[in-house]
Order: sequence, then C-alpha cells, then structure tokens
Amino acid sequence: MENVPGLVSQKIFQQFLDVLQKHKYEVSYEVIDCADYGVPQHRNRLVLLASSLGPINLLSPKILRRKRTTVRQTISKLQPLSAGEISDDDKLHQSASLSSLNIKRIKASKPSGTWRDWNKKLVAECHKKSTGKTYPSVYGRMSWDEPAPTITTQFFGFGNGRFGHPKQDRAISLREGAMLQSFPKSYKFIKENEVVSKKTIGRLIGNAVPVKLGEVIGKSIIKHVENHNG
Repeated sequence: MENVPGLVSQKIFQQFLDVLQKHKYEVSYEVIDCADYGVPQHRNRLVLLASSLGPINLLSPKILRRKRTTVRQTISKLQPLSAGEISDDDKLHQSASLSSLNIKRIKASKPSGTWRDWNKKLVAECHKKSTGKTYPSVYGRMSWDEPAPTITTQFFGFGNGRFGHPKQDRAISLREGAMLQSFPKSYKFIKENEVVSKKTIGRLIGNAVPVKLGEVIGKSIIKHVENHNG
C-alpha cells in the first residue's frame, strides 16, 4: 500500500494493521522520500508491505543502488517553450499561458526562491496580509540541480506551487511533470486523436504513484518471495 504519510496518525490505519496481524500477516511500513529512490522529486509517501510468507521490508536505496536525480537530468533536453506554447512533436509538452502580470512575476523569480524576492508591486494582495505571508512556496521556480518539489495535480499552473521552469519563463509542461513523476518520455496518457485536457491529465499525473517507486515496491516483493521460496 502507498499513501500519504498523515495516514499513520489516523485510527483507521491502526485498525487496518490489527486486521492484517489478526490474519497472521507480517507487516512493515515506513515513510520514505521518493527522491532517495531515484524519483526526480521530493515526495514523502507511506509505504506498507504485508506478507503471509514471513517478514518483509522495502528494499533500501543502497541495496538497489539508487541515487538522487535532478530536474536538469530529467527535463533539460526537452524542446524550449514559451508560456502557452505546444510542441509540434509532443502535444503533452505544452505549457499554460500566463497573464502579463504573471510573466513579470516569473521573470522576477529565482530558482528555489519565493515571491518575497519580488518588487512589492508584483506581490499579490493576499500575500501582503499577515495570513498570506506564511505561504512562500507558491509562484516559485524549480532549481536545476535539485529534485523537484512534490508534483501535485495542479503542477501545470505557475501560481500553484514552485512549478516555474528553472530557466524558461513559464510553468512546467504536462510532459515535464510526467517525467518528474518518473514516467517514460514516450508514455501516452491519451489516444492520438484525443484532445488534451490539462486538468484531467494533470490529475492523472499528480495522483499517480511515481513509476520508479512502483518498480521499487515490485522488486521488494520479488526479492521477498525468492527468499522464502528458495
């Protein structure tokens, strides 16, 4: 099972563990950062494994020889885009358009910076209030040489988090978001003749289990079965 870390503190999670143990399952669970397993983003997730064969654990990044991967290593070779542009070669490599004000904002944004770096004229009214000053991670750029922040269902919008491209004056594209979720560059989310809906595909990408994490879980299960079945 893969889920949000906050589930650990919920009563229903302990009830779930009790049921598994009642049925004589060996259980292990931990909160991991997907970046440690080679997913090019920081994404803390709760991973639980249970088996009736015997003790089971998620394989460690060291055993799997996984290393952190950066934004640069993942998306830097894709075609450059302007805000609102769609690649001729890949219709998922498209970025949302930006208002003239947001163009000024992203041009004033630094990688890993915040809107606090801007001229006061660019700061949104909600962030000038005391209640809004505690949300510095919106309207930001990613850093080339770090894993990306957590990819959410709204990653294609510049104002929804630190989803600005590290260098180009736009939010990351649908394809870039998918690659930062460790989907292969060639992965097809829709049929060739279907219209791209940013909202629908963004939700599919943002809610997905990162592909490389799924691979780690699969390898852990295979290794567990091999150990217990010889």
